[in-house]
Amino acid sequence: METPIISLKDVTISHEEGPLLTHVDLQIDAGEFVYLIGKSGAGKTSLLRTLYADLDIDTGEARVCDFDLVHLKRRQIPLLRRRIGIVFQNFRLLGDRNVHDNLEFVLRATGWKHSEIEPQIVKTLQAVGIADKAKARVHNLSEGEQQRVGIARALINNPSLILADEPTGNLDPNTSSDIMELLVDINRQTGTTMLISSHDFMMIDKYQSRILVCENGTITDPQQ
Repeated sequence: METPIISLKDVTISHEEGPLLTHVDLQIDAGEFVYLIGKSGAGKTSLLRTLYADLDIDTGEARVCDFDLVHLKRRQIPLLRRRIGIVFQNFRLLGDRNVHDNLEFVLRATGWKHSEIEPQIVKTLQAVGIADKAKARVHNLSEGEQQRVGIARALINNPSLILADEPTGNLDPNTSSDIMELLVDINRQTGTTMLISSHDFMMIDKYQSRILVCENGTITDPQQ
């Protein structure tokens, strides 16, 4: 039986003011496409940050991409993050560089061989539909194109898991649909597991899949 990509058992996540999420039990298997919904401030972003080891777990058991988050050593965090791609609502691109150099920065930082970098950049830009934008400065791109660069950056290390935090939050409806369709296609074609935080219910209804609900201080799966 294949090990889940994400497995949380009775997990508590806190912030400065006290517990934010408690008794979180969650399993996501390889290849799944899962939405995480909930009101602003409910804890969606905190959960995602916990999964890529940006927030500590107070209690419980947690494994992500075969890493034990509870006993994770600081030197292991970069290794975990090479297995995870992260897509942000506000893109978080390097504004002083072009598209190609944004991706090259990630590959160099994660130890790719020089001879492998260019083919990987070309392949990834083709996968997200902006191969012709490699030399464009990111500030000259539309918001939809910038998010495609953000998705390319998340994909560039061939991750097992992509975490997307409100990836359509800054986009108009047509562009949002294009971005969601891209994420769905990546999931189907590569088998990359997707966990997408969103309040874009129009897109969730259009591209239906499993939904987790973040409310009342915990995570529930209405289908269970």
